[in-house]
Amino acid sequence: MSGRGTTGRGRGAVMPDSIYAASVELATTGTDVVFAGEDGRTATFAFDRLPLSGWHEPLAASLRRLVGPAGGRRTRSSAEDVWGTALRFLRFLATLDKPPALPGEVRAEHLEQFLARQVRGDERNRWRQIRNLAMLLEPLRETIAQEVLDFTGQRKPVQERALPGYSDGELDRLLTAARCQVAGIRDRIAAGEALLADLHADRIAHSETVRELATMAGSGVVPHRPGLRTAGERLALAQRLFLTRSDVIPLLVLLVGVTGRNIETIKELPAEHRVLDGQAVELRVVKRRRGPGNWTSSVTWEIGPPHRQLHTPGGLYLLLHRLTARSRSFSDTPSAWPIWRHGRQAHVDGVAEHFDPFARELDGLRFKNTRWVAEQGLLADPGPDGEPRRFPLSFPRLRTSIEVRRTKQMGGHLPSAARTNTFPVLFRHYLRGDPIVTSWAEDVVGEALVDAEQAALAAHERALRTTGGRLRVVGGPVDPGAIEHDAGLDPDRAQAAAAGHLDTGWSACVDHDAHPATGRACQSTFLDCFHCGNCLITRDHLPRLLALLDALDERRQQISEQNWWDRYGPAWLAIRHDVLTRFTPDEVEAAARAKPVDALLDLIENPWEKP
Repeated sequence: MSGRGTTGRGRGAVMPDSIYAASVELATTGTDVVFAGEDGRTATFAFDRLPLSGWHEPLAASLRRLVGPAGGRRTRSSAEDVWGTALRFLRFLATLDKPPALPGEVRAEHLEQFLARQVRGDERNRWRQIRNLAMLLEPLRETIAQEVLDFTGQRKPVQERALPGYSDGELDRLLTAARCQVAGIRDRIAAGEALLADLHADRIAHSETVRELATMAGSGVVPHRPGLRTAGERLALAQRLFLTRSDVIPLLVLLVGVTGRNIETIKELPAEHRVLDGQAVELRVVKRRRGPGNWTSSVTWEIGPPHRQLHTPGGLYLLLHRLTARSRSFSDTPSAWPIWRHGRQAHVDGVAEHFDPFARELDGLRFKNTRWVAEQGLLADPGPDGEPRRFPLSFPRLRTSIEVRRTKQMGGHLPSAARTNTFPVLFRHYLRGDPIVTSWAEDVVGEALVDAEQAALAAHERALRTTGGRLRVVGGPVDPGAIEHDAGLDPDRAQAAAAGHLDTGWSACVDHDAHPATGRACQSTFLDCFHCGNCLITRDHLPRLLALLDALDERRQQISEQNWWDRYGPAWLAIRHDVLTRFTPDEVEAAARAKPVDALLDLIENPWEKP
């Protein structure tokens, strides 16, 4: 089959060139479980080599269902994890004085004893073993005792929060160190390639070093000549044309930082790709999932100009592809990651020293992250004591940092920030609880609240200017004379106000029949009274006003922040800025003790407006 398979009007779907044949035939019965994973790795799990033969076929059936095409364990490492639990469990049962010969004879105390021996205080490992046992024994529930099912069905406590990302300074230092080293790797191999080009063009003499480079380029074999007495000297010669083990960590760091992809996806980058008009590169990447399907997706990465090669995902991928091109031709791997390794420990020589370090498993090489960090002189931000701290290189933390940085660049808009996950996953697994996100979000929210408060205060002041310019607030004892003097009322109205005859919901109105803005009877709600020159507030109104503030704060938890500020913000600010500031703290404290239970807020709203 060729082409992308795109259909359209008058263009049918591309069909396979021949009949499909499964590469691995999976047995459906017996005691051997053949595994063929989504990651292309295979394995065979043989129960007949274990004790307690009565368990073999039932457990094999459970494992076959779990690691099969419709199961949830679709990588070799995850399948081997469950197989390891089954293997250790049967071997443990066989050591008991009276081992349960069949699944129906096992009891919860057997599981407790197994975990006590296997886990030894590691709580995380304990829950992993319980989960694996649950998946193995659940299909056998018809024969398993209920106490065993209850034991394996217990709920795990709330998971601890994942490690936070790096600070902006730590992230910049990490990516700068990786970028500088990758630039050195690029220049090192480019210098070796330039020597070969000069040799082929007869521009340089045929020295011994150049002849060795030409031999290596043609055969892939790094020579064992007498002058190369140590492995280090031979490694230095190989590094002139090939990537080696020490080059992998900075490339991994920079690829995760530039692409924003998980480290597992980066380790499984394919060599096959397509360049689109010199502007982007298209390739299929692997995104590991727990369930079957949806393992691969097509991505298009920007290449960018040559001087931005180490800053764009497409440019960096093509650089990796070029740096590994010679090793790939000798190792025959579809991966973008073949490197050269000294074959003494692996007992290989010649062309076999070129290999894909992630072919068998993603952790096939135990890279020395700590050594690389020390070589680069990286330090974490100082602690509370001001002392520099060791820099812990963690690829999950690096991925979190990239997601945090992108989310901040998008202004916190998660649908725009989410690239490889849905935005609920982005928030739940990368952003929630991260201290950098929390601090940034607090700043953003704080600025937004200040803006909202200033807008509401401006709206209050504009409304007040059209209705008299100020609120009539009378401090001190409620006395007709004080009201007449401070509020500018005639004696009759001051007497009525002091007696409470002019009270409305939370204040008094000195002239309900003549609104200052219209000259007509007031048609506004009681909340609008706080922006009206007819509003009169005395110390007797304080208890009701404080109850109203409590009701407004409670309503703030029930509706969106924007709706709250639009509907209640101006009144809330008027009370706090123009009213409470006119009374002494003792007066406010005494009023708080006399607050009514019902603030009457519901009376001013239509039923359909209530949250």
